[in-house]
This record gives sequence, C-alpha cells and structure tokens, in this order.
Amino acid sequence: MTRLSSYLLPTEKQAPADAEAISHQLMVRAGLIRQLGAGLWTYLPAGWRVHRRVEQIIREEMDAIGGQEMLMPLLNPAEPWRRTGRIEIDEIFKLEDRKGTEMVLAMTHEEIVTTHVAQVVRSYRDLPQILYQIQVKERDEPRPRAGVLRTREFRMKDSYSFDRDEAGLEESYAKHIVAYDRIFERTGLEWYRVESDVGMMGGTAAHEYMAPCAAGEDEVALAPGYAANLEVASADPQPAELPAPLSQPEEVHTPGLTTVDDVARRLGVAPGAVLKAYPVIAEGRGLVLVLVRGDHRVNEVKLRNALGTQVRPATADEFARKIGPAGFIGPVGANAPIVLDDAVGDGGYVTGANRADHHLRGVEPGRDFPFERADVRAVEPGDTVGGHPIRIEKAIEVGNIFKLGTRYSSALGASFLDESGAQQLVTMGCYGIGPARIVAAAVEQYADDAGIAWPRALAPFDAELVVISRGESEERAFADRLYEELKATGLDVLYDDRDAGPGEKFADAELLGAPLRVTVGKRTLAAGELEVQLRRGRERRSVPLEGAAEAVHELWRTLP
Repeated sequence: MTRLSSYLLPTEKQAPADAEAISHQLMVRAGLIRQLGAGLWTYLPAGWRVHRRVEQIIREEMDAIGGQEMLMPLLNPAEPWRRTGRIEIDEIFKLEDRKGTEMVLAMTHEEIVTTHVAQVVRSYRDLPQILYQIQVKERDEPRPRAGVLRTREFRMKDSYSFDRDEAGLEESYAKHIVAYDRIFERTGLEWYRVESDVGMMGGTAAHEYMAPCAAGEDEVALAPGYAANLEVASADPQPAELPAPLSQPEEVHTPGLTTVDDVARRLGVAPGAVLKAYPVIAEGRGLVLVLVRGDHRVNEVKLRNALGTQVRPATADEFARKIGPAGFIGPVGANAPIVLDDAVGDGGYVTGANRADHHLRGVEPGRDFPFERADVRAVEPGDTVGGHPIRIEKAIEVGNIFKLGTRYSSALGASFLDESGAQQLVTMGCYGIGPARIVAAAVEQYADDAGIAWPRALAPFDAELVVISRGESEERAFADRLYEELKATGLDVLYDDRDAGPGEKFADAELLGAPLRVTVGKRTLAAGELEVQLRRGRERRSVPLEGAAEAVHELWRTLP
C-alpha cells in the first residue's frame, strides 16, 4: 500500500542554498534524497524506487547479452592494487585494519575480478566470460558537487569481459554497445555515444555515453555522424588569416605586450597568425615547448597522449634559462624540443623573440625552427568534420566502456592454455554505468518550472491519484476503489489520501513528477468523468468513470 498519508516523502518549498544544479534542487525538494555529509547522500523511499528502476533496466539488458551477475567486496586488500600500480591514485580511500594490513575501499573492481579469474580460468574452454555487479563504490572526491552527480559514495554497474584474444574482445565490446544502447534508449534519456580517453583505466580504446544538459561537467563535440568527448575530439580548423611572408624573421618591439590579443592588435594581424607558446615538463623527457595557433587552446589530454607520458606546465624559472622570459618565449633558438600542433599550417607567424618586450614576425615553421607534429589542440565551435561544422554541448557522463587488453591480466597473472597448450594472457574489457547519474540526467533534461517530469520508465510511481476531499465522503470512497482498480491493471500508484488542500496536493504531485495525475473530486464525479493530467507538458485529459482504471492504464502506455 502506497498511501501518501503514511509514506515518507518530505517535500520542500525551497531548494538548499548551495544547490546550483536543477537535479540537486529538485531531488531534495521532491523528497527523494537527503544529504548526510559532503558527497554523501541517502536515498529516501521515492528516490530509491527510481534508482532501483534504473538498476532493473541495466540487469535485464546485461542478462540479455550473457552477463552473469556477481558481487565483490567493497573492502579490498591493497596488494592487487599495488601490483597494477593504481594504489597511488589520489581518489582511492586507503586504510589499515587492526593488524596493520593495508586495505582499499574500491572505486572500481578490475583488480579484484581479475584476481578471481586468474584463480579459476585455466583453459581456452573457460572463455569467454562476461561478469557484472551493481555495487557500492567509494571515491575520495576532492570536490563533491551537484547533488548525486559527483559524490564520494555511489552505486555503479561494472562489468568485465574476459576473452582469448583481441577478436574476442571486439565481440564482447560490440555486445556491450548493444546492451548500453538499449539501456539508454529504455531510460528515455537523450544520449550520445562518444569517443573518449582511456584515462586511469588504461587500455587501447574507450567510448563514453553522454547525456546532454547544462549541469554536465564534460563537453561533447558533435557533428553529423561524429561525436567525441572534447578531451579527444579532432576536427578541421577554420583557416588562419596570415600576413605576407618575409624572407627571414623580423624583430619588433612589443613593450609589456604578453597576451595573444594584445600582440595581434599591435601588429595588425589576426590572433590565428600568432603562435602561442606553452612550455611543459614531460615526465622522462624534461622541458618541451608546445605551439598552437593563438586562436586555439592546448588540450592537455591530447598532449599527454601525444607525448606518451604525464605532463605539467613548466614554471617561469624552469623555462627562462633554456628559452626566455615569460610572456615573450618562442621557438626560434629555443633550447628544447618543439611540438607543433597539426592546425598550424605553412606561412609566416608572429612568435615570442625570447627576450623581454620583443616578438618576431615572419617566422616559418621548418625554416626557422625544427619541430615534431601532433594534434594537441582543443577543437572549437565552427571547426568541421567531413565538411560539417561541429557544435559543443555540456553533458553528464552516464556510462563508459573500455578495451583494456592485457593491462590487468598481465599484472595479476590471469592466463590460460590455448588449443596448442601455450600459455596466453586473458584479454579484457570493462564497462561502467552510473545509475544515480542516469537519475540526475533525467531530472535535468525534463524538469520544468513546477518540478520533475520523469520519463515513464524511471518514474518512482506510474501515476499519482489525488482525492479532493476532507474526511469520509463519496469522493474518498470512489478514490479508494479506483486505487485498487488501478493497481490491478499493473500500475504502480501513489495515492494522496492526506487531509490537505488541493493546492498543496497538486504542487507536491507536480514536484514529484509521476507521468500521470488522476484527480477525484466533487466536480469530476458530478461530470461523470475523471481529470487526468499528463505531467510532461501538463496537458489535461478526461476519462469516463466507467472503466476509468483501464482507460488510465491505456493512456499511460502511450507516454514516452
């Protein structure tokens, strides 16, 4: 029985003072969640119902591709994490038990599932396998924000594929794409599957599933037939307007002008005709000077991937001796290897002169300085892919899939004997989905000024029945019968039987956002029909009293 008079649904008129994201505001106001501490959230009954609906969709689609559900401990020995090198990740919670044994609170389970596979898989006949769980994760998140979008504790569906070789991994990866596409279609979200960086997971390739919305922390580059996380996106740049070439570089006095825009204005050229210098320290390589067009920005993820190592910005002291003073550095005469972005074409550019208050113009790459090429810039709106201009949208990452290869199996000894009796490493993939992020993305995408408007598949209740009556009455008796009839059709109904006014009831119903609101009152009974409101768009419909439950159910079946 789900009667609101006895249900814990503490709605609020005002959002928390620190809530900026719409999902944060409305999930608190609608009585779905409450905060315990920074990045720590409790799901109240209605909020947990939504979360469980997402989990059920995930389970059904994972089972459909042959996934086998399991459950691994949240508390892990530190040793497997040390063997893979991931024990040093700052976001991992580390602790010791009373005996001084080092432990880890898992933020993902590659190490643990691979340890088990190493123990039980012996032959090629034991492969392939797809294992998954829906389990609590812990992450020492430095900046928890936006309600349930970035937290320190969360539930995640993580699955892992184990195959004999790369061809098998391709099949498992393709199966997960099918499952994930179905999952996100069923949730009712607007979503994209985009190319992404492998990041701390390692491996050879990755994709992310993104739900566009203003609260997202990621940015997605989109064009017809193309979608990529901005971290790895590539596109053809708009051409730069370059001045006439010079036979050799010419020094010009630019006192106090250290920004691209100031230098471009002083010399009467477009910002794209200036080369922006970005000195970095590359692990294992030392000082490297990176050059991009002045109208572009360095993409640090692409730079790290291009150099094949970790990088950080160099300090003024680190580059002054080998190149020049801050604000005036350039490639000509620089005592450092130079990486030139692919978008820098042939022609004469303005660069720093490596001495204070001076720049050079007419500098030609190749003629005046050596370089290695790489795509290291962030794409910009208006760049093109296949002749189509790209647009950039903010988005929430709601899922990701990775081709891990032998990154973990080699570190943890997961191997098998092939048909010829030779020992081979297991080839792996890993695949994650954040149910809470799906919930928040749905709120973000479909909320209006009255509250949440859930997609049908995720709503905590299929319909909310509101009776406008105080005490015993004909209206309440009819609503009681209708409640039982609606449940008999298979609908999950929240019955607002509280002794409260219609304004409060309607406001709470719109805030909670069940796809349908069915109202029973004196006027509706007198008219011989019920008022039904479609939450999405707040459109009103009427159904006859006779057969009302079946009519409401049929209307619900038509909803998105």
